[in-house]
Amino acid sequence: MGRGDLTNAEWDRLESFLPPGGARGGRWSDHRRVINGVLYRVRTGVQWRDLPERFGPWETVYKRHRRWSADGTWTMLLSRIQAAEDAAGRIDWDVSVDSTAVRAHQHAAGARKAPAVAVPQKGNVRGTNRRSGVAETGDATGGGGQIGECLGRSRGGFTTKILLAADGRCRPLALVLTPGHYGDGPQFERLLGQVSVPRIGVGRPRTRPDHVLADKAYTSRKNRRYLRRRGIRHTIPERLDQQRHRKIRGSRGGGPAGFDSERYKKRNTVERAINRLKGFRAVATRYEKRAYIYLGTVTLAALIIWLRS
Repeated sequence: MGRGDLTNAEWDRLESFLPPGGARGGRWSDHRRVINGVLYRVRTGVQWRDLPERFGPWETVYKRHRRWSADGTWTMLLSRIQAAEDAAGRIDWDVSVDSTAVRAHQHAAGARKAPAVAVPQKGNVRGTNRRSGVAETGDATGGGGQIGECLGRSRGGFTTKILLAADGRCRPLALVLTPGHYGDGPQFERLLGQVSVPRIGVGRPRTRPDHVLADKAYTSRKNRRYLRRRGIRHTIPERLDQQRHRKIRGSRGGGPAGFDSERYKKRNTVERAINRLKGFRAVATRYEKRAYIYLGTVTLAALIIWLRS
């Protein structure tokens, strides 16, 4: 077993959820070796062609990662591990929300325009509904130009933005990709809509946190109405311009939003979760041309964080 490979305990947790055979009835190459190959690349950021020979042909490793990114296998594995943690009572449902910009390498540009590719972001591969979509436009495809592939120009240059909802133990519960120049606030409902932890046995997935913490980027009245409508308590500071406008409106402006400064200190959990994700070099710098493949890379990194925490 090489450095960073799946341990026996981690493999035992994943093995039963993996597809038993190929799409046409053939045999897959050894799942464990291929997953370790994908994990090596996600951890180190090397080019696929430079994978060590112990992982087998690099084409096999890359194609498996691409296929499982497209059909939602990585997302399904993450959901299964989250479900097991929730059943054991090990998820802290004080959820923190934030985003991070990821610099896109020059090789991430230039994807050919191609037919739509489904990009499930939550849910199982078989027998369940999937929430899909990468760009804010609702286009659940690759091949949609820079915006469709979640690439944009911001002050950081050529970037992709990862929006993240993390539990109180610094583990990603939901992930959303947008182009780097998109604002955080308009993606808030979509991000919380991705929070869906299945139950083991009977019952609907859990989709509602106990409490949500976010910074001033998410403080719009629309987002607060959304949280009240769902009955979710929240701690979000109010911007100075909002306070000023509310006072100008007098009684029509309503009362000040409640804010617990002590509880707000817990929001650092999402910052720490982002740091853990960016410990994987293929997450910290985007090399993939297709958004759905990069989302699969980020999802695998999140899965490893859940397995090892």
